Amino acid sequence: MDDNGPYYFAAIVICLILSAFFSASETAYSSLNLIRLKARADNGDRKAAKVLKLSEAFDSLLSTILIGNNIVNIGMSSLATVLFVGLLGSASGPGAATLVITVAVLIFGEITPKSLAKERPEAFAFATAPILSVLVAVFTPLNVLFSLWKKLISHLFHKEDEEADDIIDAELITMVSEAENEGDLTNRESELIRSAIEFDDVEVEEVLTPRVDVEAVADDTPLDEVADVFEKTGYSRLPVYHDTIDNIIGVIHEKDVFKAIRRQGMTMADIIKDTLYTTGSTQISELLRTLREQHHHMAVVVDEYGGTEGIITLEDVLEELVGEIWDEHDEETQDFVRQTNGCWLVKGSAGMADLYEKLGIPEDEDVDAITVGGLVQEMTGHLPRVGDTFLFHDYEATVTRETHRRVEEIRLKKISAERDRDTKKQKEEKSR
Repeated sequence: MDDNGPYYFAAIVICLILSAFFSASETAYSSLNLIRLKARADNGDRKAAKVLKLSEAFDSLLSTILIGNNIVNIGMSSLATVLFVGLLGSASGPGAATLVITVAVLIFGEITPKSLAKERPEAFAFATAPILSVLVAVFTPLNVLFSLWKKLISHLFHKEDEEADDIIDAELITMVSEAENEGDLTNRESELIRSAIEFDDVEVEEVLTPRVDVEAVADDTPLDEVADVFEKTGYSRLPVYHDTIDNIIGVIHEKDVFKAIRRQGMTMADIIKDTLYTTGSTQISELLRTLREQHHHMAVVVDEYGGTEGIITLEDVLEELVGEIWDEHDEETQDFVRQTNGCWLVKGSAGMADLYEKLGIPEDEDVDAITVGGLVQEMTGHLPRVGDTFLFHDYEATVTRETHRRVEEIRLKKISAERDRDTKKQKEEKSR
């Protein structure tokens, strides 16, 4: 046994190296940035294409790695047992072999190679791809067998209503964030992609111009007065109503008004164009398709009673994708202003989704309001008044401006942990 000892030791070292190889390969391929890898492959990088091909058949690759890793680990344990029994005898040899191999595999066969592969996954994947491609081909019969076994298990425990392989929006957003952190995407590019991902979740009522802010003209208004409204507002289109704004019958364009004034003899009825009607619950992605197909730039949002809830323009929809669009006639304003003392000044027209994002707080499912003004009414339970105060998450909200029973602005001040606990304690005592 002493003569064969060096051979056994050499075989154990080889098995340990192979164990490290398989462990590093598993970590490297599971940590790859597939987006960057695909981009390199599309640009003609053959190594990246080979690695991408292995990654796309990850089940077969993983089976191959696990088969190889188990073979070398079991072989290493057997060889070590024989070696240590020869050295220490049958009484203490197996125990010593188990201890030494466990420590060696943990340090040199698992922890170290996986840590290194995690740091540089692409380098490890590119280096191991040729060997793994051969091993995948060699172990194809076993991979087919394990694949059939996996399908059987999946069939036995499959839930019809569960789509385990679907990539949900949250996962896509996480991928975009990772790409941004790694420098593959700029901040502006990642914002645009996030907006596109979340586009289908936005409804018309979240971005419309509410009825109280709608500039509209009656159908019997003289064209000279209509021209004055265009000049005052800076808009290029205006809704036209009959008798009441709840009965919007069409839309007029600024250029048509001035053309009619120059030609004379034309009335409002000659230049009114048909308008599009929609509901607040319509998704803006669907509305965008309708606006494009029917060649409209504006739609009237109708409430459940048939009245006018507001209007929405093509610009409103596009701003959900690309951000605010300002032209030379727009007065640029900010919904959120951070003060030097750490407080926030927030406009009442600001959306709740933007508020959650700006403050970095989770969405409150108990809050039904769409705008900050609606939040004030919901939290106070009455028409807003300057000085009204309420608690919202870790902030103390105070109404600073209101006009015509409408919240114009609130101030949000972050409250201390002690005050937060005292407030919660007071609420608990009142509820008893």
